Amino acid sequence: MTNAKGMHSFTAFNDNYAFFDDDFFTYSSTEQKRVEDLVSEKHKEFLSECMEDIDEGTCFAPVLHRTAHTHYVSRSLKELGKSCQALDASRPWFCYWGMHSLRLLDASVDEDLTSCIIRFLKTCEWPTGGYGGGPGQYPHLATTYGAVMALISIGTDEALASINRKTLHDFIMSVKEPDGSFRVHVGGEVDIRGSYCALAVASIINILDEQIAANADSFVISCQTYEGGFGGVSSCEAHGGYTFCGVASLMILGKSALMHTPSLFKWLAQKQMKYEGGFQGRTNKLVDGCYSFWQAAVFPMMQVELEKRSPAELHAPFDAKALQEYVLIACQDKEKGGFRDKPDKARDLYHTCYTLSGLSIAQSYTPNNVVGGSSNRLADVSPVYNICKSAEQKARQYFANMDKTLLSISLTDIGFVSIEFSAPLSTSVGMHAEGRRNVKGEV
Repeated sequence: MTNAKGMHSFTAFNDNYAFFDDDFFTYSSTEQKRVEDLVSEKHKEFLSECMEDIDEGTCFAPVLHRTAHTHYVSRSLKELGKSCQALDASRPWFCYWGMHSLRLLDASVDEDLTSCIIRFLKTCEWPTGGYGGGPGQYPHLATTYGAVMALISIGTDEALASINRKTLHDFIMSVKEPDGSFRVHVGGEVDIRGSYCALAVASIINILDEQIAANADSFVISCQTYEGGFGGVSSCEAHGGYTFCGVASLMILGKSALMHTPSLFKWLAQKQMKYEGGFQGRTNKLVDGCYSFWQAAVFPMMQVELEKRSPAELHAPFDAKALQEYVLIACQDKEKGGFRDKPDKARDLYHTCYTLSGLSIAQSYTPNNVVGGSSNRLADVSPVYNICKSAEQKARQYFANMDKTLLSISLTDIGFVSIEFSAPLSTSVGMHAEGRRNVKGEV
């Protein structure tokens, strides 16, 4: 949408929605105003650049600097800066964040690089199952998720064949608790992230059986709070990341009907910031680019459940246009590539991955009004797994008929649905080591 001068007409950054503290100063209110000022500066910078070059009939809209992002991610997959040394136990995550970002950008990926990543992740695999944060490190559900989704994002037969389904099943069961929860590693803590990582890995590689699924829904639903969102465990504050994990886990289990959807919808909608257009992770917190995915991805999953209950027309549950504007104006490093939390933060692979994923979700909600036009369009993302839909489909086909002896029940038996939507319902950690019915469920 453009105005009479050919300039993109913004929904976000409307001064009528700027924060007002009633002249009662607190640290959080001061920070909110500071961040709004930073975002406003980025918006004004964009407008100023356009006005310098504007010609009659020319349309100026936010641009996704695809080439810069591709170069940044590709370089980061080969070698990271010293600031990442503290994340030595998260190396499979870097593989996932990078590979998924490149797939979203529709970038070509060097075969030598993908083979190197596959070999590196094999060195992170524990002999009895699961992946650690680096070679020789104990297996952990989070890094197991990162490793498996990285391999699925690569998508070659070499990558998919490297996944040992039998030992992964053994590892997941070794951290399963009688109440249906999962420890993140043997002897480790329990929270809803462990549930999601275990269930997502098990379902995508076709090893989700009655043993893994037993009581998992009971633990997950116990984490939904009075606010509507989900906390890490029962009686904790609702949080965007935990809410995603909870809703996605219930979708995988076919138990989304257990959610209290009215309060969840209300809580989620209130997390979108009126001025910035992006999402906050918790009540009274600041906007953060990564929640563009963690919060926005829940909406298409919830719509599947709502359609089951009532086929009546629903309206768009969040402002997808404003979210795209926040991502492209406030989060994007146009010169060096990559995405950040907010304008005064540094870019990193984590925020690049989840901000791009959120942008893809938002674009899918406005297929006829992608901010910046079709040249900004990203690949479609699965809101359940946060991998590209093409990668999800290939993995399902690859693992569909393998080792049925591992399985007591099928994904069909527990009601799993795969989500598709196109519109609203109205260190040097280098790897050298080697709307209508637009949402449909299908197995």
